Amino acid sequence: MSQKNDIDYQAVTARQKEVWATGDFHEIARQNVVMAEALCAAVDPHGGERVLDIACGSGTAALVSARRYCDVTGIDYVPSLVERAKRRAAADGFEVDFRVADAQTLPFGDASFDVILSVYGVQFAPDQEQAASEMLRVCRPGGRIGLATPISRGWSGDFFATIAKYMPPPAGIDPPLRWGTDAGLDELLGDGTSSIHSEERTALQYYRSVDHAVEVFLNYFGPAIRASSASTETGRDCLRRDLYEVFNRYNRALDGTAVIENRYLLSVATRA
Repeated sequence: MSQKNDIDYQAVTARQKEVWATGDFHEIARQNVVMAEALCAAVDPHGGERVLDIACGSGTAALVSARRYCDVTGIDYVPSLVERAKRRAAADGFEVDFRVADAQTLPFGDASFDVILSVYGVQFAPDQEQAASEMLRVCRPGGRIGLATPISRGWSGDFFATIAKYMPPPAGIDPPLRWGTDAGLDELLGDGTSSIHSEERTALQYYRSVDHAVEVFLNYFGPAIRASSASTETGRDCLRRDLYEVFNRYNRALDGTAVIENRYLLSVATRA
């Protein structure tokens, strides 16, 4: 495995950005609304507080905060998702500062925000230490950091492991699931926080069928699209079969539709 100082994080980030820009993550993010609602309920931003949604995608957690009359900013490094977030905010009549930016180099001054949020977002930054440092830097002392994070147990862990079989991650990069462990959170945020409280939660994802769920991810989820396109025809068939098995394993519906049970880690940290 490569040493961390040998990793070209800029190059990895550029490749990663291309992957996430493939497809349309907004179609995936509709299933993240329940996590964004739960995260905001736990962090409890109040009207007028300054909220930053990191790796906001099409703006799901940012818009939940905006409904509370918070002063909201959202950043993502995929321009098309930022544009979609702007259109969603405009449709709801919200003034949200959505902008293109990288979680590893936030364009804000120290202590600029009262609340930091990220739903399956900042966890995918390749330089995790830098992303964590930036998050802590822009959060004011006493502010709150709320994260909804994939974990190794359950659908998320099995899904990302399946994608990695067909599109292995860059050598030396820590897995996003590191953020979904107490040890990982302590390593990344412990020195800059006075407390970190985490608990596993369940989010249900609804589809017309298991086949439909697989089609949604193969058509709209960048990493799945890239994994499929990089495979042979036989490999693509195997990927589809493996994804079907993962979705079917966690399907709780009994009527022919799909209700996928996803376990995730909800964490709230207080900035020291």
